[in-house]
Amino acid sequence: MAPKLGGCRTTAALGLAGLLCMVLGVVMSLVLPQLLRDQILQNVRIDPSSLSFEMWREIPIPFYMSVYFFHVQNAEEVLKGEKPSIQERGPYVYREYRKKRNITFYDNDTVSFLEYRTFEFQPQMSQGLETDYIVMPNILVMAASMMMEHKPLTMKLLLSLFFTTFGQRAFMNRTVGEIMWGYQEPFINMMNKQLPGKFPFKDKFGLFSQLNGSSSGLFTVFTGVKDFSKIHQVDKWNGKSKLSFWNSDQCNMINGTSGQMWAPFMTPEYNLQFYSPEACRSLNFEYEKSGNFEGIPTFRFVAPKTLFANGSVYPPNEGFCPCLASGIQNMSSCQFNAPLFLSQPHFYNADPMLLEDVIGLHPDKEKHSLFLEVHPVTGIPMNCSVKFQLNLYAKAIPGIGQTGKIKPVVLPILWFEERGAMEGQTLDTFYTRLVLVPQLIQYIQYVLYAFSCLFILITIILIFKNQETFFLFWSSNKKVSKNSEAIQSYSEFLMTPASNGKVLQEARL
Repeated sequence: MAPKLGGCRTTAALGLAGLLCMVLGVVMSLVLPQLLRDQILQNVRIDPSSLSFEMWREIPIPFYMSVYFFHVQNAEEVLKGEKPSIQERGPYVYREYRKKRNITFYDNDTVSFLEYRTFEFQPQMSQGLETDYIVMPNILVMAASMMMEHKPLTMKLLLSLFFTTFGQRAFMNRTVGEIMWGYQEPFINMMNKQLPGKFPFKDKFGLFSQLNGSSSGLFTVFTGVKDFSKIHQVDKWNGKSKLSFWNSDQCNMINGTSGQMWAPFMTPEYNLQFYSPEACRSLNFEYEKSGNFEGIPTFRFVAPKTLFANGSVYPPNEGFCPCLASGIQNMSSCQFNAPLFLSQPHFYNADPMLLEDVIGLHPDKEKHSLFLEVHPVTGIPMNCSVKFQLNLYAKAIPGIGQTGKIKPVVLPILWFEERGAMEGQTLDTFYTRLVLVPQLIQYIQYVLYAFSCLFILITIILIFKNQETFFLFWSSNKKVSKNSEAIQSYSEFLMTPASNGKVLQEARL
């Protein structure tokens, strides 16, 4: 009797299925990562066929700019030599729209563009209106006075006479809207006549008037289509491959991207950089920690403490000098020699001496630190908050009566935050295509491995079980065979004829 073949066939089928699942899992582990990598590279490069091109051309993420003003509460006392006491007012929130124009592709794997920005006031998100009045330093008077510091006394007296003629004082009381977007100033017309082409404002003066409805310069960046290693890197700004504002080649370098996307496949060692026309330099951010935004894994990058450190604290920054206290950057070389300084809000990460010279500042990491949360696989920012403070260096200038007895001080004017976070349909599409699908493929790979292990385990069990059954069947057949041989011998013995003359004893019975 032969053993049944059904169990063997089942065992072989399970073994084959397990082997097939394992092979598929191995193939997926070897092939899919490269396929996913190629898919991501294709979708993040600057190309009309890429998934992120429309996002790059016109940022769908809602951006908001929040402006906080420092209202000087004791302006008259400051002119007498007392310490300034300031009060933070705001935020005054503006919806910021960004859209690229004049997009031109070149054969050397670069693309140039102008990005225009417009701002729309959001009263429902603000703590105040654009009609609110703020007492703040008169930048025109302070800047012009500082520029005349080392000029002959007669020139200083003449400037002071001009200030008096046009009713200019060291401090002014203007509305938020005027400070932001400009106000008519006869003094500006006079300055333009006396110094043609030397003054940045034509008929109105406003701190943000040059930003609304205008671009921040002509950017030329690498697309990453031909050379992935340079993807999104800035090649030139306004036709220049390096700056001329600063005193060292390192500080004049244009490093990083234009500040909207970065290279994919980041690691914690990645040095995130971008060029900021407003800061007149490239800024670098360092990795702080991993996290997630709405279920999407992110790397959080923050500004290092050395961002605005002076040359004595951080030697590579020596090229940004002449410097004052550490933690503020001299902007005069790129802001028409005006004594303006850039810092983090409330002098966060700056020399404590700056805080001692002003009453009313309270630096706080949660409120005043800047950060970028980026999806490390694609290099696309998910959540960002960039914050800077504009300051004016002021002091009494002998011969210019408007400056009174002001003690040397770095006086905060305002600080602003530009923030944006991916949301809505854009977030859903991003999550589905670039996070959920790769995770699903990875899970399928794990499932295939699990099934292969299960099938192989069942196969091994069935093999051992079939071996035992075959052994018992073989042993049983062997015993039956021996008994059959004995019976057959005995039967043959009975049927054999007896010898002549002999009578069988059994027959007698």
